[in-house]
Amino acid sequence: MMRLVILVHSLSSGGAERVTSALANYWARQGWSITIVTIAGQEQDFYSLDAGVQRVAMGLDHPSASVWHALLHNFRRVRDLRALIRREQPDVVLGMMSTASILVALAARKTGVPVIGSERVHPPALPLGRVWERMRRFAYPRLQAVVAQTEQSAQWIRDHAGARNVQVIPNPVIYPLESQEPRVTPPRAERSLLAVGRLAPQKGYERLLAAFSELAPDFPEWQLHIVGDGVCRNELEERVLSFGLTDRIRLPGAVGNVADWYRSADLFVMTSRFEGFPNTLAEALSYGLPAVSVDCDTGPRDIIRHEVDGILVPRDDHRALVDALACLMADEGLRKQYGQRATEAAQRFAPERVADMWENLFRQVAANGSK
Repeated sequence: MMRLVILVHSLSSGGAERVTSALANYWARQGWSITIVTIAGQEQDFYSLDAGVQRVAMGLDHPSASVWHALLHNFRRVRDLRALIRREQPDVVLGMMSTASILVALAARKTGVPVIGSERVHPPALPLGRVWERMRRFAYPRLQAVVAQTEQSAQWIRDHAGARNVQVIPNPVIYPLESQEPRVTPPRAERSLLAVGRLAPQKGYERLLAAFSELAPDFPEWQLHIVGDGVCRNELEERVLSFGLTDRIRLPGAVGNVADWYRSADLFVMTSRFEGFPNTLAEALSYGLPAVSVDCDTGPRDIIRHEVDGILVPRDDHRALVDALACLMADEGLRKQYGQRATEAAQRFAPERVADMWENLFRQVAANGSK
């Protein structure tokens, strides 16, 4: 049995949060002692945890009005984390995402507890800002290991963050997905094109809407469903209205029964500007959905096997995106062929396989201690 403390900003409806809760639940079921700590309060929780997972919500995600406020808030976070680490005495502390990794590196100093950080997106695609970038450069050499999701990201961390031990571990695919609230029934549609993710600039949904608006006249039986919520909702709804496609494009918000949406869809699409390791893409493949994805720097090309279970299209190439979608929307036989191979993702990224990679790393750093 291993004692593990995991720090993540929140358990809201994001990909890193889903992976955190899924791994914590898996290890708790193996009899491990798992404590999940969030900087945010528990009222932001979207994902559920097993009864065996201890939950600590710090409630310290206050906005900072100045640099001095930011320093004060981070001092309190590090102070409280250090007290928790000394109290729990875990075998390993794990930080999920950049700032959490930095904070646990600082909090665990002189406690004797080894610490692992992890990056959940490709770091240069989402800069932290000057202060946090300097803090990462200071903190990462002091971590016993850093986990990246792809080799490209791992190399960046070695070259730019000074980490001494960088390991590549993909995200696990939970299949089948458990259902939770809110449960939203997918609308009836003869054919359904599905996207899943936060309504944020990163996801590039405005170019998906532009592509679908061009395809809509030639494919009247198809609807587009974008599952998720976020800051871009109003902007996207206005675009749907301007295209005159309110009866063909639906934005149902965040749902807890996303598996039902995968099962009801005919084709999956991802138009992100950048990713780490997109969980929804791997999940969609596991449910037998062929996929079209923009080939952003990291993630999609590590999941989709081009012209085996989906199609990768160049970044910022509207015509290529339209043509790839049209190709699969028009060809049911090709969708079926790709979909049959897509289900192999459930084994390629099985939780047991991914958890074994994490567990080997935990045992390695625990054996070496915090030196």
